[in-house]
Amino acid sequence: MDTTVIQLLLPLGVLQLILIIIALIDLRKIDETNGPKWMWVLIIIFFNFIGPVLYFILGRRM
Repeated sequence: MDTTVIQLLLPLGVLQLILIIIALIDLRKIDETNGPKWMWVLIIIFFNFIGPVLYFILGRRM
């Protein structure tokens, strides 16, 4: 793999990992969500960048 590609993908991978960790920690701390928590865990983990974003927009109950 070219070093330029690695330099572009590495920050995106780190950002994705940070988003997943923050979303999972937040999901664990809050009492109620829009939908079951197990569903949000699956969405956060398996839908890469979109999963954590969807959780923060749609999953959290205000």
